Amino acid sequence: MIPISWYLILAAILFVIGAAGVLLRRNVLIVLMSLELMLNSVNINLLAFGYEMNDPRGQIMAIFIIAVTAAEVAIALGILVALLRNKRTLEVDDLTIMKG
Repeated sequence: MIPISWYLILAAILFVIGAAGVLLRRNVLIVLMSLELMLNSVNINLLAFGYEMNDPRGQIMAIFIIAVTAAEVAIALGILVALLRNKRTLEVDDLTIMKG
């Protein structure tokens, strides 16, 4: 049996990589992939704690997060396609169309 600390270390590493991608990168696609890494690290934590406590609620929450993430990706990619058609770039600094 693998100890729970290994799962927590893996999730922490994935979260740090995702946070660094969100903060340091300027391409919108890379920022979205980094957000996905961060959400997957949360899923790993939920599954690890659910298994450790013998409680299925961790798995249920992980499934809900996966469903919400899939919807978020579909909407975000639709927005990105529209922005790419109008602006011809995916750099965060160049996309000021949403400023109010």
